[in-house]
Amino acid sequence: MKPLLLIAAFAFAFRTTLAAQQPASSEWPAYGGDAGGHRFAPLDQITRGNVAGLRLAWVYRTGDLMRGRGRFEATPLLVDGTLFVSTPLARVVALDPASGAERWTYDPRVDLSGDYGDLANRGVATWLDRRASTGAICRRRVFVATVDARLIALDGKTGAPCADFGTRGTVDLSHDLLNAPAYQYEYGVTSPPTVVGDVVIVGSAISDNQRVDAPNGVVRAYNARSGVERWSWDPVPRTAGTPGYDTWQGPLAHTTGAANAWTVMSADPGRDLVFVPTGSASPDFFGGARLGQNLYANSVVALRASTGRVVWHFQVVHHDLWDYDVPAQPVAFTLHRGGKDVAALAVATKMGHLFILDRTSGVPLVPVTEQPVPQSDVPGEQTWPTQPFPPPAYRFVAESLPATDAFGLTPEARERCRAWMAGLRSDGIFTPSSLHGTIHYPGHIGGFNWSGVSVDERDGLLVAPVNRLAMVVTLIPRDSLHAVRMAHPDEEVSAMRGTPFGMMRQTLLTADRVPCSPPPWGELVAFDLARGQVKWKVPLGDWPGTGQRPGAPFGSISLGGVLVTAGGLAFVAGTLDQRLRAFDLETGHELWSAPLPAGGHALPMTYIADGRQYLVIAAGGHDRLGTALGDYVLGYTLSAPGAPVPDTMPRGLAGAWIGELRINDTDRHPTMLTLHAAGDSLVGEASADSGRITGTISARPAGTALTFAFTFTYPEKHCGGVLSGKGTQANGGGLLVGTVEVQSSCSEHPETGTFSLRPVKR
Repeated sequence: MKPLLLIAAFAFAFRTTLAAQQPASSEWPAYGGDAGGHRFAPLDQITRGNVAGLRLAWVYRTGDLMRGRGRFEATPLLVDGTLFVSTPLARVVALDPASGAERWTYDPRVDLSGDYGDLANRGVATWLDRRASTGAICRRRVFVATVDARLIALDGKTGAPCADFGTRGTVDLSHDLLNAPAYQYEYGVTSPPTVVGDVVIVGSAISDNQRVDAPNGVVRAYNARSGVERWSWDPVPRTAGTPGYDTWQGPLAHTTGAANAWTVMSADPGRDLVFVPTGSASPDFFGGARLGQNLYANSVVALRASTGRVVWHFQVVHHDLWDYDVPAQPVAFTLHRGGKDVAALAVATKMGHLFILDRTSGVPLVPVTEQPVPQSDVPGEQTWPTQPFPPPAYRFVAESLPATDAFGLTPEARERCRAWMAGLRSDGIFTPSSLHGTIHYPGHIGGFNWSGVSVDERDGLLVAPVNRLAMVVTLIPRDSLHAVRMAHPDEEVSAMRGTPFGMMRQTLLTADRVPCSPPPWGELVAFDLARGQVKWKVPLGDWPGTGQRPGAPFGSISLGGVLVTAGGLAFVAGTLDQRLRAFDLETGHELWSAPLPAGGHALPMTYIADGRQYLVIAAGGHDRLGTALGDYVLGYTLSAPGAPVPDTMPRGLAGAWIGELRINDTDRHPTMLTLHAAGDSLVGEASADSGRITGTISARPAGTALTFAFTFTYPEKHCGGVLSGKGTQANGGGLLVGTVEVQSSCSEHPETGTFSLRPVKR
């Protein structure tokens, strides 16, 4: 074949491959919209000109409401005309995309008694078995991975487990680990699987700052039909002579745990590649037991999706001592630059560094230089002498925080911050943790975090939320650890077993919970990829407690994500002020916002249903950030004749209800009650814990709201008391959900909890 014809044929094949990866405009088939994670939708019904008319169309409540922990961070998928979403408890729900009406649910019954560090689930994955006949059971499969380490395959039409996958639909992910979990919930999954061809690939979330020999961060692939393991890959090389083995030094180095892929992976199916973002090795802040560069921790690694073979790797941090995981889904995109189209990968980091790599080789497309960084003064530690830096334009957070930059809302607060900061080590980015305390700036919230980056290839624009929040990390000699725990009961203190030190991590805040670092603490940034420069940046959200003072663009840290659309808009929530916003992609001007009933720490998505464009986001709050917890999925569309509106009509509550109580967010009690009308009130009988707890209930409805008292006895424990509750009807009368307070002789202290009940079908 002649060279020109060969080039033309390759270009045609490449365009065809890319087109095959792009979803139909009416669907959202993967977490980031497509396999490459663009978070871009080619939909333009909602535009700069009409976004002000966006209104709430429907509200669905999952019933998986938590009182003190949990994070509803899922992004729904839309395939085959059905919306699929997962809750923090990994319950999967199928919804009608135009009305939000429930079609089916599946509950894997996650055991809540575990000490989950992150009780979260960011979504599901789907796969179509093209070898199965149309209408066959499990032809469309929905995969969910759970926080208690299970991979489950469900029939997309019914929600029933696929019996031919694993053991009756489930694969146990906790098996065959180098370092077995020390407790049942040290190892789990919080991000959706990735599907490439006929394999489903899954990483893990590991409690990685507790001990040197944490569970290993193995990435595994399973046959999407049978659940048989196809391959596994460990980010820490374990066998002498294998690539990367010599970058781990010390007698315990090759038993080091973690370096796991906890965030969302991406893929290039046409090239049979999956891009794995890895985290820090265990423990986070002292590496004396794992000296060396530590490949393939803190890297993006391209694996052959069909075999698990390493194709290339790029490490963003050498010998991590800062909890600087690669937190963001890598984005596979086409870079238009200098008249050429290049297959590229955007890698965003907690340091606020943006690396642009060649997707086929991992070679940087923008220069990366190794620069000297501060060295450790801690006995037994050997900091890596340099770290990789992109050019200044690709660094989105200031790289030093001297005490002279201390901030406070009052002179007194500013002086307290300055005095605290002056006593800490702060030699710029990559300053190692120390025995007298070190400022990590940015801290582990970022920079960029799992919110990730979004790419509009048409205009060569990358859009992302950027955080600016400092942390203080102090290493603690082991014989002082107990005393520090007692003196700082509200701070994060970890044992880091297997090292000479524990640690304490604090957020660098004033007494009134405002950052000591200068604002803005959160921005939305648009970056021109072709020119390599910021197009615009604006403060994102408001920080509670700052009074929203005029002329004070403080911004807010954000954990969520940005949806960009062909309508010229960027939609983002994730901020502490609990609002969903729309920004003009051209100018960065905020064009619309709406309050959310709970923190919106999720990536919004969009689709067309019944001829209308919908914008959908999960709003469930964040236990550690302190935003309101909830269980909401919210659908928006443009106000127009015939556009749906939320169903808020009260229904009759008399009849039988079934569901569960969740006391203290740990104990799940199956619950039944029967209500009868008694004038303007309701009375009845209730039982919980499979009939072990019984009693009478009296309730008073007021519109869609309900208050009640359940007077109960618990003979098995020789106790009893009163459970008082407040709830509301949701989902067109198909759900009662709310909170409870318990005063009883069964506990020395008052208890709290939540409930969700559904009417018994007659």
